[in-house]
Amino acid sequence: MRQDAERNRLRILEAAREVYAEQGVEAPLDVIARRAGVGNATLYRRFPDRAALIEAVFHDLLAATREAGERARETEDPWAGLVDYVTHIFTGLAADRGVTDLMTTTIPGIPSLEALHTHNAETFGLLLARCRESGTVCEDVTVEDLLFALAALGRAVPAAEAASSGAWRRPLALLLNGLRATGASLPGPAPTPGGLQQALSRLH
Repeated sequence: MRQDAERNRLRILEAAREVYAEQGVEAPLDVIARRAGVGNATLYRRFPDRAALIEAVFHDLLAATREAGERARETEDPWAGLVDYVTHIFTGLAADRGVTDLMTTTIPGIPSLEALHTHNAETFGLLLARCRESGTVCEDVTVEDLLFALAALGRAVPAAEAASSGAWRRPLALLLNGLRATGASLPGPAPTPGGLQQALSRLH
């Protein structure tokens, strides 16, 4: 790649990071092109669609989140691993609206995001199973219960953070404490994996 073309690619990526952090991943591509100081045609030559640009911007961050999930799996205390991992994710949501969109909705065509969502479900499944074995969480809480609750609360994190730094930590603690074993069963049927995906797609 010629040096000027590589410079344009890097400028587009940097502009996209800024715009996505401010406005979310639905921000118009022409806004990103203007901030990068390039034309729309230049942006589309480097990134043929929105999914390709999102993949390039967030690939490393999504990989780092997956690594955090691996560390949570290896934690001796499964409840501590679960709390630490969820807190890691929510810290990212508070810092970047684009991350909020990626972590709380389903967006097709982004391989690293699809891989992370699969890894997340596996990670939460393993941690919840270990927590149930130790009597830490409700017997009937499911992965889909947790993912749905986290996605719903996660959408509010940027607004809470804008109002007061760290304000999201209290409702997150309330949510996690609600998973604790109390002897009471959860009302209604548990969401199915397919139903959860439909709900997240509609949210996006």
